[in-house]
Amino acid sequence: MLRPLLRAGLEVIPDAVPASAIPHVLGYERERNFGGFLVEYKDPRLVDRLNAGWYDLAMSAGLLDGNREFLLMLPRGTWTAVEDRRLRHRMHVWHRVRLLDRWDIMGAGAATFLGIHAGHPGFAMLALDNSVWLTAGTYESGVGVYAVREPARSPGVLCALEWLAREDSYRDREFRREVTAWLAHRQQR
Repeated sequence: MLRPLLRAGLEVIPDAVPASAIPHVLGYERERNFGGFLVEYKDPRLVDRLNAGWYDLAMSAGLLDGNREFLLMLPRGTWTAVEDRRLRHRMHVWHRVRLLDRWDIMGAGAATFLGIHAGHPGFAMLALDNSVWLTAGTYESGVGVYAVREPARSPGVLCALEWLAREDSYRDREFRREVTAWLAHRQQR
């Protein structure tokens, strides 16, 4: 997992995900979107425009902290079934990463864990303080990247997390425990 992320220009900082990190973002209110852009696939400079747009949005939205660190969500499917069974107790969906001086999130990154292939990303990122969630996805005619403000305070997100804590729809008891613990910790504050 580390080598492909390094090619994307992301250094993984092990065991450094804040306990306060929201486990998942789903169901946010549309008015929480406060920035974004779309680049069409037919654009001859697709990857360059996506990288530039991502960086501008990440900086203006406050995704990166002073050390250029943020959380990156990797799907649990980024490791083999054997690794999943062996490492699941140590592997988390969120990984703390640092953006290196030379990076290519939308090219080399999207060609590995961060998408389907270069210019076709699919990822989620979160500021260390939960203040912004940034997502990139592929659509019919192009790639969209959006920023969502304060997802951990969104009634829609909280409702979706409460549903995930009650239901076993994903058949992922570990994830369900993470969601339940995060909700319980949030209520204690």
